[in-house]
Amino acid sequence: MQITPDLTSNLSFEDFKTEVLNDYRIATVSRECSLLGRREVLTGKAKFGIFGDGKEMPQLAMAKAFLKGDWRSGYYRDQTFMMAIGALTTEQFFAGLYANTNLDLEPMSAGRQMGGHFVTHSLNDNGTWKNLTEQYNSSADISPTAGQMPRLLGLAQASKIFREVKDINTSNFSKKGNEVAWGTIGNASTSEGLFFETINAAGVLQVPMVISIWDDEYGISVHAKHQTTKENISEVLKGFQRTKNEKGLEILRVKGWDYPNLMETYQEAAAIARTEHVPVLIHVLELTQPQGHSTSGSHERYKSAERLEWEVNHDCNTKMREWIIESGIATNEALVEIERGVKRSVREAKKSAWNTFLKPIKKEQAELTTLLKQVIQNSPNGVFISKLSNDLGAIDEPTRKDILSTARKVLRLTIGETNKERNILATWIDGYIEKIQPKFSSHLYSETQRANVRIKEIKPTFAEDAELVDGRIIIRDNFDVMFNNHPEVLVFGEDTGNIGDVNQGLEGLQEKYGEHRVADTGIREATIIGQGIGMALRGLRPIAEIQYLDYILYALQIISDDLATLHYRTKGKQKAPLIIRTRGHRLEGIWHSGSQMGGILNLVKGVHLLVPRNMTKAAGFYNTLLNGDDPAIVVECLNGYRLKEKMPNNLSSIKTPIGVVETVKTGADITLVSYGSTLRIVEQTAKELLAVGIDAEIIDIQSLIPFDLNHDIVKSIAKTNRVMIIDEDVPGGASAYILDEILNKQNAFQYLDSSPKTLTAKAHRPAYGNDGDYFSKPSAEDIFEAVYAVMHESNPAKFPKLR
Repeated sequence: MQITPDLTSNLSFEDFKTEVLNDYRIATVSRECSLLGRREVLTGKAKFGIFGDGKEMPQLAMAKAFLKGDWRSGYYRDQTFMMAIGALTTEQFFAGLYANTNLDLEPMSAGRQMGGHFVTHSLNDNGTWKNLTEQYNSSADISPTAGQMPRLLGLAQASKIFREVKDINTSNFSKKGNEVAWGTIGNASTSEGLFFETINAAGVLQVPMVISIWDDEYGISVHAKHQTTKENISEVLKGFQRTKNEKGLEILRVKGWDYPNLMETYQEAAAIARTEHVPVLIHVLELTQPQGHSTSGSHERYKSAERLEWEVNHDCNTKMREWIIESGIATNEALVEIERGVKRSVREAKKSAWNTFLKPIKKEQAELTTLLKQVIQNSPNGVFISKLSNDLGAIDEPTRKDILSTARKVLRLTIGETNKERNILATWIDGYIEKIQPKFSSHLYSETQRANVRIKEIKPTFAEDAELVDGRIIIRDNFDVMFNNHPEVLVFGEDTGNIGDVNQGLEGLQEKYGEHRVADTGIREATIIGQGIGMALRGLRPIAEIQYLDYILYALQIISDDLATLHYRTKGKQKAPLIIRTRGHRLEGIWHSGSQMGGILNLVKGVHLLVPRNMTKAAGFYNTLLNGDDPAIVVECLNGYRLKEKMPNNLSSIKTPIGVVETVKTGADITLVSYGSTLRIVEQTAKELLAVGIDAEIIDIQSLIPFDLNHDIVKSIAKTNRVMIIDEDVPGGASAYILDEILNKQNAFQYLDSSPKTLTAKAHRPAYGNDGDYFSKPSAEDIFEAVYAVMHESNPAKFPKLR
């Protein structure tokens, strides 16, 4: 189904006719898929449908200008484009609609995302990169409106980096930075702040990006007059238009049903972006949405009769059909023949996709019903089991839920029975879950040898006369070695470049490595993360700096919805090993004392969350992450940059292990678990506790996600029989997560002689000043008294009541 990418070369009229008719056929196939797709949802074979009908023509034009090596960051209506570049067949379209979990049959996400979300595979099975310059590339779509925009910025910026920065190995990733990043978005979604943030950043950075706005005047049921000032986004953005003397965007407008002008407009946009590295916005007007927003409703409910009639007359496929006949390219009869052939082929593809999807499930259904016959013959509850078995067998189109649910209900009915048939059933259930669960749960993190957790620890070493230096010097010098050894590494963020970050952990590195590799950005956290995701998708190793942990909340949606799910929703076929550098914990005031760990760690599964207690540990984490494939957030201690540490003599090779805790003090009476800046207060307090006869063991968590993979904390509790989690997050935040990990995953209950305790900050953000910190977060006195209270409860004679 793939088209030739250039309609502007000198074609004979016959070749031109062939090209146009091939386009018409693709558009007709796409439309028929939309129509049949809706029916499949309404008949119950698929859960939900959202389709690209009404946007076929501009997507064909976009495909013509899209070259191998280019990237797409789009939204869920670009099926025609994917078909046109040869990345989506009709059978794959329906396999996605049915949520087929076979990646070979449903290469977009193996059923993990609803239909309309597209991707191409960047990785081989072992996690190594394919040659991305020799294929058409699409980053994995997400549903959140405008969520694709920040990533688009990074995909485009990568071309600039590849063009401008020397010594990077570009063999699999770029050809002299000539690749264009193509974005698509619905007109209503341009109301989102992510759109405006990205457009502004693109104008500043001057990156090769082409963004198409599909404008059908509605956002679900809400008209443009409620969405956009002047009801016209390109009018609103006129101030971004570049001039002879000022950089900006090139803004183009074209009607979505005008096939010849669409082709010309997209070729023009591609030339500008590809050669000049100027962002281009194409406002595609007068589009329609023949079936409404999605299968969850009907657009007849909110569109006037006049609007509905206009949409029929201005449907882009209808308009193209009229143009073909008027231009003498083909007759009505020829087009009817194409349309009939398309209807047959799409129906056959639909049927084939459904049968292929159902076949293995029917086989599993038959396997279980055969097994249940044996169980029925040997169970006193055979009558009840027979009903369950018969009900399962009567389902013509079973789901795996139907199968497993039946098996587990039968197992309940055989409680207390000891025959071999019950044992066989129990083993079958375990095997079925082991086989099927990964189809839905694998690849949250890398499963290759480059998984972060596989990187082995290398401890820091020190000369006998090792100098005591500010922690910032250690982190700075480690970055210096990293940048020198790895040309693909770059860092960017607010105040990151010129002054070397607000704590000078990058001091002097911009001057040494240049403004492309150590860069300042605007105050725009969401697109800082987007830059990192896009560049990481293209083989660079970006470090995106968020100035304070508090500010990561601006970007949390992008981290959670895009970065954290990327490897999972592509079933391991794309990776973005972005490192997010930030700093937090104890300082002063509501907005610069970031410890919102509970909120963060429960939203970023898929990203590692690392909390080093000092800068040597942090340096080791950065080195570890650079050798792995999983994204991560590193939270440096905000009050640790001026604290003295010994300077290691092996900076370039230190590696802090991920998912491994460290016992920083052994003890016999109680296990104290903490991390980051608070851990230093725990260490101080432990010395004071010794004075009253309490010998505490202290464990530094180091890594919140993943958490204590070796279960070393429970080993400590088995010795001390008591545990306290000390955390500066709010009550029920990170402390609850940590306690759950220790009690429910490590099964520490069996070793406890005292109730497990948590000591947290107050429920509010910390008040300003030293007193605000003291009365808002756990102090040394708070920790002492809380530990003492546990010991008093255990042995009141030895530890009389304190107060």
